[in-house]
Amino acid sequence: MSILSGTLFHSGQAEPLVLESKISLGEVKGRIDHLAVDAARQRLYVAELGNDSVGVVDLKERKLLRTLHGFREPQGIAYEPSTDTVYVASAGDGSVRLLHAEDLTPAGAIELGEDADNIRIDVHSNRVLVGYGSGAMAVIDPGRRQKVTAIRLKAHPESFQVEPQGGRVFVNVPDANEIAVLDLATAKQTSTWPTKNLRDNFPLAIDAERQQVLVMFRHPAKLAGFNLRNSGMTHAVEACGDSDDLFVDTKRSLIYISCGEGFLDVFAAHADDFVRVRHLATAAGARTSLWVPQFDRLFLAVRAAKDPAAIWIFRPSN
Repeated sequence: MSILSGTLFHSGQAEPLVLESKISLGEVKGRIDHLAVDAARQRLYVAELGNDSVGVVDLKERKLLRTLHGFREPQGIAYEPSTDTVYVASAGDGSVRLLHAEDLTPAGAIELGEDADNIRIDVHSNRVLVGYGSGAMAVIDPGRRQKVTAIRLKAHPESFQVEPQGGRVFVNVPDANEIAVLDLATAKQTSTWPTKNLRDNFPLAIDAERQQVLVMFRHPAKLAGFNLRNSGMTHAVEACGDSDDLFVDTKRSLIYISCGEGFLDVFAAHADDFVRVRHLATAAGARTSLWVPQFDRLFLAVRAAKDPAAIWIFRPSN
């Protein structure tokens, strides 16, 4: 058995994640932000913030399909299936640009004002949610392609997730040192979970099986669990630094965290503890990723350095 940065790993044990392949993104420079998938078409969408572009990857053929230009610092991206539309949120001009998913032609735009960021699709309410500005969550009707309301927050929202059964949204608000709980029915913040001495809470995921909200902090670099029912922080453990995405693999009870310091952390999920089972070296700046249960794959965005920008595809070993 070896111990690496708090990681327990048996030498005869299979790696929890195996690098399966790499897909070049072409001549893409600078920071890469979030990813989204159109599972039916087997397409991966890549918000190439530093390049002012969106990459479209064919996952079936494992190759770059197209690079779409004309965006201003795209950050959040999502595929909305009921209207077959791709949503792209840009920090540079505060817009949400819409694309017809069939041919990727423009389908309109929604102006939010400033710093349009993360996007989530709430299938229960049939709404698209976008964090933006100095503290707001836009609620968009995908049928009308219009913002119907905005929920105020204390500061700019980072990662957020909708409760699996719908109704509540859990939002990281790092500049307010809190997790905000929103009620979509009333369009109001109903609760505040303080983060105490933990700062810069960016990634967030919901572990429905263990009834936890999982949050990664950058200062100090820790993974923390909050009880969904009573909002209290139950436990926190050391994890990789400069994290930006966090996912729960419910099939294996594993947690995947991508970090800009150049690591993927894999934790075993428990109701009252997290055990790091691997601290896997990747590439500096590779802090955004996407776990897609339909494909049983983790996609990691790796920015250009000595090698061109690429999507690294990891598969679980069991």
